[in-house]
Amino acid sequence: MENWIFIDETFYKKEDAKISVYDHGLLYGDGVYEGIRCYSKNIFQLNEHIERLYKSAKSIRLEIKYSKEEIIDKVIETVNKNNLENAYIRLLVTRGKGPIGPNPDLCKKSTLIIISEDLPNVHGSNALDKGMSLAIVSTRRDPVDSTSHEIKSLNYLNSVMAKMEAKQSNADDAIILDQNGYISESPICNIFMIENNEVITPQSSNGILKGITRKNVIEIAKELNLKVTERNITPYELINANEVFLTGTHAEIVGVTKINNIQIGNGSVGSLTRNIREKFILRTTDKNFGIKI
Repeated sequence: MENWIFIDETFYKKEDAKISVYDHGLLYGDGVYEGIRCYSKNIFQLNEHIERLYKSAKSIRLEIKYSKEEIIDKVIETVNKNNLENAYIRLLVTRGKGPIGPNPDLCKKSTLIIISEDLPNVHGSNALDKGMSLAIVSTRRDPVDSTSHEIKSLNYLNSVMAKMEAKQSNADDAIILDQNGYISESPICNIFMIENNEVITPQSSNGILKGITRKNVIEIAKELNLKVTERNITPYELINANEVFLTGTHAEIVGVTKINNIQIGNGSVGSLTRNIREKFILRTTDKNFGIKI
């Protein structure tokens, strides 16, 4: 089956999809993106993802030449053109083509790219059942007054370096600390811990992205009558928590069984983590939490 990619009003076959080498998204990582999932023809939290895309663009003074409604239509059209019921959607807006030099004013118009593929969970299906191991790495999250990860930008070098360091430690993924030594997030996921029926997660000041899945998990935890707290978390607290899990659009909800090769809880995916994930899965196909196509 052919895979089609949307680039600025035109659909291209996957092998023919190209952008200019002078696009500032390539030259400088100058752009923003969203990762979105479609479950059984329900594009989950699409409106929320588009809202965040525009907030990211506003933060870097990037003008998107499409309205929110137009982008929603283009996303739906791309998924339908690829005949997908389940899909991972990558929506990118770059600064566009311009001469070499970081001046964004020299780029006349932004570039819109939409990719949709039926991709598996980023950590693999085994991780959902068996959990995964993490390593606290030396690479620190960029501070909130620098290249803020509250902005979902194309600049992912910080996360790439952390991921490489985790692999060198034979861990599945990394835990990145903020500039003050508190837990921030993994390269692409938010982090949660559970202690005595309290769900605890880092806050914006820890340099995190306010994830869409994170938001759903907080809502679900409250529905389960669990206390939810956003605050600083020390590495000591995380390692000694009853349960730890990661959340993200491409990762969904995956339990953590080891940190720095130290067992978390009983060494398996926790019961509350599984319960939250079950409630989350129900949301993914509910039209009240997405747009049916």
